[in-house]
Amino acid sequence: MGSLAPERLSALRRVATIESIGSSTRIEGSKLSDREVEKLLSNLEIKSFDTRDAQEVAGYAELMDLVFSSWPEIPVSENHIKQLHQILLRHSEKDAWHRGNYKTNSNSVAAFDENGSQIGIVFQTASPFDTPRLMTELVTWIQTERETGRLHPLLIIALSVVVFLEIHPFQDGNGRLSRVLTTLLLIQSGYAYVPYSSLESVIELNKEAYYLALRQTQGTIRTEAPNWQPWLVFFLRSLAEQVRRLEKKVEREKLVLATMPERSLQIVEFAREHGRVTIGEATKLTGASRNTLKQHFRTLVERGHLNQHGSGRGVWYELR
Repeated sequence: MGSLAPERLSALRRVATIESIGSSTRIEGSKLSDREVEKLLSNLEIKSFDTRDAQEVAGYAELMDLVFSSWPEIPVSENHIKQLHQILLRHSEKDAWHRGNYKTNSNSVAAFDENGSQIGIVFQTASPFDTPRLMTELVTWIQTERETGRLHPLLIIALSVVVFLEIHPFQDGNGRLSRVLTTLLLIQSGYAYVPYSSLESVIELNKEAYYLALRQTQGTIRTEAPNWQPWLVFFLRSLAEQVRRLEKKVEREKLVLATMPERSLQIVEFAREHGRVTIGEATKLTGASRNTLKQHFRTLVERGHLNQHGSGRGVWYELR
């Protein structure tokens, strides 16, 4: 990745962030596509979101941004986990009464189909009475294991996440928060590639296996012989797929960079940063004539880099 220019890395991270936000919220029942997420993120400054899906996306986006920018200053403590939860649900009006606080009512984990309808209970969770004690135990365990180094960092992260989800400490938002915590712990453990490839999208594509692995392990956590294997196998395979996807993207980026003319590169980069590009915008960007740029756009469409929308003066393009 070091061979990619900063603007290419920035573009990779932006795409991965959109995928992560879209996937993580859809796993919990949201219906927003990545394109709709991207559009919403471009208007985050409005601070007013009229649907629950939009409110959840806005909160997730703000929390991801905080983790990426401030991960060295976020220790793993109960107080900080509560603060992360508060940011996650900052825009969710329905959750105002409980954000940032452990649950006061029993909750169980439900699975949803592609239409957002609940299709069943995945597993029962800790009681509100037991939650504070279990969270204290979990956080203490994470801190101790990180200090002693007895376990590989990936095992610490995997076990932390599955126990966190088994406790399900908050009334709502536990799934989303668990995936943000995964990202935070991975970055803090030195896995610097994480912002550039979406683990959440890997999980979304394997949602049934995700729920199955959780159910198989979490049902045994409070027994004398917990069965960690189903979750560990799923988690580690998902990380491997996350890395494989990034390698594929980087190789594709390098190939594109090696073969694409400078003006075409500028056009693609603009489209990646802004979601779309017009010939007029490309004229201002490059200083080239419309006729010259039309040829660049035609080639980019033919080679599968851009999709064309509309015709004539109203034509615009987006990344394929």
